[in-house]
Order: sequence, then C-alpha cells, then structure tokens
Amino acid sequence: MIAAQLLVYYFTELKDDQVKKIDKYLYSMRFCDETLLDITRRFKREMVKGLGRDTCSTSSLKMLPTFVRSIPDGTEKGDFIALDLGGSNFRILRVKVSLEKKQIVQMESEVYDTPEDIIQGKGISLFDHVAECLGDFIEKHDIKDKRLPIGFTFSFPTHQTKLDESYLISWTKRFKASGVEGMDVVQLLNKAIKKRGDYEADIMAVVNDTVGTMMTCGFDDHRCEVGVIIGTGTNACYMEELRHIDLVEGDEGRMCVNTEWGGFGDDGSLEDLRTEFDVEIDRGSLNPGKQLFEKMVSGMYLGELVRLILVKMAREGLLFEGRITPELLTKGKFDTKHLSAIEKSKEGLAKAKDILSRLGLEPSAEDCVAVQHICAIVSHRSNNLIAATLAGILMRLKENKAGMRLRTTVGIDGSLYKMHPQYARRLHKTVRRLVPDCDIRFLLSESGSGKGAAMVTAVAYRLAEQSRQIAKILSEFRLTTEQLLEVKNRMRIEMQNGLSKSTHDTACVKMLPTFVLNTPDGTENGDFLALDLGGTNFRVLMVKIRSGKRRSVEMHNKIYAIPVEVMQGTGEELFDHIVHCISDFLDYMGMKSTCLPLGFTFSFACQQKSLDAGILITWTKGFKASDCEGEDVVRLLRDAIKRTEEFDLDVVALVNDTVGTMMTCAYEEPTCEVGLIAGTGSNACYMEEMKNIEMIEGDKGRMCVNMEWGAFGDNGCLDDFRTEFDHIVDDFSLNPGRQRYEKMCSGMYLGEIVRNILIDMTKKGLLFRGQISESLKTRGIFETKFLSQIESDRLALLQVRSILQHLGLDSTCDDSIIVKEVCGTVSRRAAQLCGAGMAAVVDKIRENRRVDHLNITVGVDGTLYKLHPHFSRIMHQTVSELAPKCSVNFLLSEDGSGKGAALITAVACRLRKELNSK
Repeated sequence: MIAAQLLVYYFTELKDDQVKKIDKYLYSMRFCDETLLDITRRFKREMVKGLGRDTCSTSSLKMLPTFVRSIPDGTEKGDFIALDLGGSNFRILRVKVSLEKKQIVQMESEVYDTPEDIIQGKGISLFDHVAECLGDFIEKHDIKDKRLPIGFTFSFPTHQTKLDESYLISWTKRFKASGVEGMDVVQLLNKAIKKRGDYEADIMAVVNDTVGTMMTCGFDDHRCEVGVIIGTGTNACYMEELRHIDLVEGDEGRMCVNTEWGGFGDDGSLEDLRTEFDVEIDRGSLNPGKQLFEKMVSGMYLGELVRLILVKMAREGLLFEGRITPELLTKGKFDTKHLSAIEKSKEGLAKAKDILSRLGLEPSAEDCVAVQHICAIVSHRSNNLIAATLAGILMRLKENKAGMRLRTTVGIDGSLYKMHPQYARRLHKTVRRLVPDCDIRFLLSESGSGKGAAMVTAVAYRLAEQSRQIAKILSEFRLTTEQLLEVKNRMRIEMQNGLSKSTHDTACVKMLPTFVLNTPDGTENGDFLALDLGGTNFRVLMVKIRSGKRRSVEMHNKIYAIPVEVMQGTGEELFDHIVHCISDFLDYMGMKSTCLPLGFTFSFACQQKSLDAGILITWTKGFKASDCEGEDVVRLLRDAIKRTEEFDLDVVALVNDTVGTMMTCAYEEPTCEVGLIAGTGSNACYMEEMKNIEMIEGDKGRMCVNMEWGAFGDNGCLDDFRTEFDHIVDDFSLNPGRQRYEKMCSGMYLGEIVRNILIDMTKKGLLFRGQISESLKTRGIFETKFLSQIESDRLALLQVRSILQHLGLDSTCDDSIIVKEVCGTVSRRAAQLCGAGMAAVVDKIRENRRVDHLNITVGVDGTLYKLHPHFSRIMHQTVSELAPKCSVNFLLSEDGSGKGAALITAVACRLRKELNSK
C-alpha cells in the first residue's frame, strides 16, 4: 500500500516537473487574457478595413459579401437540391422542407467520387463531371420534370457579385482544374448542364461552406448569425449591417460576410505572436506568407507544429534522451488526430507511448507526460486564438446592435472542433470569458454545408416569393403620373361643383366662403386678442402687431385645458368655460378694462354667413356639447361674455385654422394666397375670384375659400383609387363614408392603414412568422408618429426593431425592412395625393388670372408636413410634375392658427377703418 502511494507521489512529482519544464520552453505559446483581448482589438481593426471600399485591398481580412441577406425564419418550405463540392467526394442532396405544425426536413443524398485526373485536369471536364453526377441524381430520384431550385456549396475562395454569381479567386485543397480561376462557376456549371440537354436546372445560390454551416444551424435556431469552421482549415462568417459593407450598394438590412479569417496576420500584424515553429511551418507550406492565422490554429497544421517542437527538444536533449528517428524527421508523420488521441484524459498517456513508438522512439513515462503537455499547449493556443477572433465578431455584432446585451448563437462545424476531446469546452469557456456581456449559445452543425446550401436556396426562394406577394399588396398604393393627373382633374371638377350654386348642395368639396377678402399689406397695427379652439386644449393669445420700418408681431399666450365633461356637456357650459379662461388671461395681462378686437380660430366645419358669423355644421374631435350644432358660434361666445358682465370684446372674425395659416405666411410673404394643413387632418384654402363664388353676391375682388377638401371622394369619385385597406379604415372610423380623401392622406389615419396592411401580410405569413400579436390587433396602436420615426434616413433597422418591440411586435431584421417599406409606400401615396390636390388649386388660380406662368406661395402647417422625413419633398415634387406652369414656393407657418386669427382681425379692422374714413 505504501509502495503504491509512493509510486503515485513519484509520478505526480514527475508530471509536475515535466509540465513546468515544458511551460517554460513553450512560454511564447501561452497567452493571458490581456494578450487575447489585444488580438481581438487587432482583429476588429482588420474587419473595419476589410469592409471599407478604400481600405479593403490592404486588409488581411477580405470580408467578402456573400449576398445572403437573411437567415431562416421558420417559414421556409419547398423541395430543393444541394450540391457540395469541396474535396475528393462530391455530394448531392435532395432536401424537402415541409411546414405543418413545425418545420420538418427530409434529406436524401448520394456521394460521387471526383477522380484525381478531373481535379487537376481541365475546368470543362470538372463541370461536365458535376453536371453528369447531377443528371444521374435527378434520374435516380425521378425529379427530371420538377426543375427544383439548386443551392451550390463551393468551398473555395470566390468573389461574389450576386447570390447566384461567383468568380473563383484561386483553387485550394489540391484542386488545380485549369481555366476556372477568374470565371463565374455558376455560368460554367450552367454551360455544362445546357450542353447535356437532358434536364434543366435553376441554380439560385452559391455559398461557402462556412455560410452553409451558419444557415444549417440557423434552421434549428433562428438566433444563429455566426458560422465557424474549425477543421482541416478554418474560417468564419457573420451577419453584418449592410450600411457598413461599402462594396455592396444599399444600406438597409443585413448581409452575411465571409471573413476569410485564415489570412489574418498575412500583413504582419501577428508577427510578435508567431514562434519559430510557425515560421518553419509556413516556410515549408504550399503557400508561404499566406493563411498565417490558419497555420497557427487549424487541423491541417497542429500535428506538424507538435512534430517540429518534438524534433527541436530532442535535438537539445530535452526529450527521448536526445534520440531522433527518420520517422520523427518525416513531415506529416505526426497528425492532428494523434494530438487529439494523446490529449484524452484517461488513455492519453498510453496513446502517447503507442504513437511515439510507431515513430521509432522508445519514450519514457517522463517523455509521454511531456508530449501530452506539448499537445495541450498547441491545441490550447489554437483555442485561444480562435476565441479571440470570434470575440471580435461577437463584439462587432453587439456594437451593431447599439450596445444592447447580445444574445446570439454560433453555428460550428469542423473535425478539430468535433473530434478533439477538450477543444469545444475550452473554446466556449474562453469566449464567454472574453465577452462576458454576451449570451452565447454554441450549436454543432449536424448536417454540414450541403443542408446549408439548401437552406440558403430556401431562404432565397422564400424572399423572392415574399417580395412578389408584398409588391402585389402594395401595388395599389403606387400611383403613376397618369393616375395622379386623374386625381388632380377630378379635384378640379369637385372644386367647380362646390363653387357653383346649382351643384353646391350635392358637392363633396364644399368650397365655403370665409369672408376674408384681403391678405395683410404690412400696414396693420394694434393689439388683438385671439382664441384657438380645436382640441382638448384651448389657447388665448395677446398679439401685438406693429407696422412701419420696425414691423413686428409680439405674442403672449396661455393654454387652458377643457375637461371631457365640459366638451361633452351643454353648449352654455362650454362657452362659459371659454369666457372664464379669457377672463383669467385678461387679468394675467392686466387688460380687462380694454375692449380688444378678437379673432376666433374655430377648427370645426362651419357655414359662414359673414366674417363674424358661422353656423356650426357638426362637432368632431371628441366634442359633443349640446345646443351648438346649427347655431352661430360667434353669437354663443358673445352671449357667454354678456353673462359674465366682467369685460367686453369686439368679436371681429371667425377663422378656420387653414385660413389662419395662409394669413400668417402672407404677413411674411405677400405672394402667399394659399393655405394648407397637412397634419392630423388635411385641408386647404385659397384666394378665389369673387365672380366664381356663386353662393355669395358680388363679383369684384377676391375672397378666401375654405375648401374642406378632406371630403373629396365622399361621392364615390375616388373609389377606383381606394384600396381594401382604405375601406377597412373608413368602415371602423367614427364617421364612415365621410372625409375619404382625408383618410387617405392625413396623419390621423396613415398609421391605421399601415396596421391593417401589416395584419394582412402577417395572415399571409409574410411578417412576424405569421403570428398576429394582440397589440397588432389593437386599433390606433400604430400612430403616424411611428411612420415618421421608422422612415427616418438616420434610423438604423435596429432602432426600427426597437420601435416595433415597443409596440409589442417581436420583429426580425427582415420584418423591419418590410415594415419600413410599407410605411414608405403609404406615406408616399399620402404625399402624392396631397400634391395632386394642391396642383389642382394652383392651376385653378393660374387659369383664373389668365397667365401662362404663375409664381405663388403656399403657407403650410401640420405635424405630418413638419415632422415626416419625406412627406414635404414628395409633395413638392408631385405639385411640380402635375402643375408645370406654376412655380410654387412652400412657406412653413410658425404658430399659424393663433397669429393668423389676429392678423385676419387686424386686416378686418384696417379695412373697416378705411371704409369709415371715406
């Protein structure tokens, strides 16, 4: 018993002594975390260089675009063929993907030998051989008539220009077929297939084996966005933001980038980490100076690295008592599979003795311990270097996601990773240590790159079909110039119907007279009170207008809330509340004793009989105060002022907010004779010739007409332009059948149109994996402000996803692209329809004035016009195209409705004064 204990003690001491000796000898192969993080930083710098248009040529990482834009999302289905060419065996698979309760994949495969004379012969012969094998496979599986989509795994360095166009850069892995380098391998294969003439093929995608690995794992885990090969060779790919890939046009979405990381360090950036053994390996390789990182970490070279170390240590008398055999000196005699066997925890030392003995050596127990530790150091260094570069990719993904905690999956394949007893566990542990703020899952690829090629094809097939269906759904929103001209012409007809006495009552565009006869001329002067009622908040303003050289407008205002019970109570209660607010404001301003002229902005539909009288047609915006509809709102205000007996006011003008906008801009720009509101609602006004306004007497001069154009189409004249989604939004609105034009182009409804399109697309499986969330079912959840945010050019898709997640919509990157396209299409149509209406107005003014060319300014207000990133530009462009004989300047109104009411009052007071002085 004591003897056995002494033996164990002796062996442990021997082992510890040997380990320390080897550690000291191979110190340069051991890396601390600080060194690994420095390698990560170097790798990230090379990634950035490789992505840049001006720096990619000098980068050791090629960062090749693969044109794979999406990973599987679980909705792929179909029947596909995959070709896998990358070694002496050529594999063909038939992959059936069915989608019932869950995705099911069925695979059938055939392996074909690729003879040495074909591998190293003519390129034509190689592709003829591939076409022949494919023909045999199609014949055996009786699928000649199906013309199945094909994915082609081509595991050699290529320059891709499309998903189905890939030019071979250089052969590797003993392949030397002539006439192929620099050629498109898809074209070569298509030529070979065509030459046979007995079947047709549709090659949809060419992929690298690393990409195939990512896509294979991506089928099982939709979070997989990194693929790594750690086998005979090594490489990695990952999903990069398209906006960062300079060599590919476009900046929306993502694309898989093949890093070709085996070449990391070819520029000398790893020289301080390479040992004399690495230098010797490189010097004796087929490609000196290239793939330096791969030569430090991959299965092709690790065994040879160990052999070179053993030779040197033996020569220095540190191993095998200084004995060296011819076998030990023979390149390739110590393989990476030997390294894996020796590192096994239980039988490793016995394996070491056996392997070394076959090399003609007579290893002692001490030698076996030393060799086992050498193997561990070499494989551990490989682990550490791969972990450091993979950490660089993971950090890049995290940065692309704006610092959010990264949760992702890495798909891995390769013999070294699979077969080495410690490799996978060590790699996982080191990566997680280097990127502690990331949740990483490692997923082993079970079916290899062949299934991955089929998955790339399935995704491409899904995206193509998806794109076709989306284009069909959105096609009705994409209006041609001819269609917009037709909208303009119909608006002109409805404008005329509203102006004519005989058709006014049935006209949908009412063309209401406002009794505003002039725009400001700059001589207005005085202090005026303005009221602004149009929502749950009510504003009272003091506007001081000064004329002369120092012309100015000074404003003071207070905002008062209108409680719901007042909005929906009696008319007397509402107007008493308004007067109470005015009283408070006059106290605040110290002007209660002054009888000020007042302009009342009242943003509800009224039939005006004079400038200071207007009959309320109907309440909107949540107001339901009784005894007001059909009454003169100015009289109701005057009655309420009398009831207080606290102050007196001279109510001069009742003003619509659109007219107020025009007047505000006209004060700054005399050519402004049109007003436009493009916000929650939509409306326009303009200065019409009195002779054309048949509803009122007089034919001299001009009067501002409030078009109330939101009702355009209420008579059915726009039905051929309305989509099923417009009908849905209208049917579920508070006023079905009314304000149809407004419902197609105003901020209150655009979000709801988008929401209904998204529901339809989700039902068809085009969005959100076909799952309609409760939030998406909620009417009004998709506010128009989200359209503005989503369509912002400055907003990355990650932020779009964040907005959608805020709305309870769990979206992928692909979903975000589609949602952005839907938002853009809906808002573009809105801007174009608004532009068509405005083109009708300015052309009418031009014809009224009988001029060949009109210069005019439009005063504009409204949140949609102000805040949407593209609405104003598209609307301006539409007006320019549809009214080419008009030069239209758009002037943004600052505080239109309040200031405008005061200016209308000031103009009315000026005109009244001029009339009295005559």
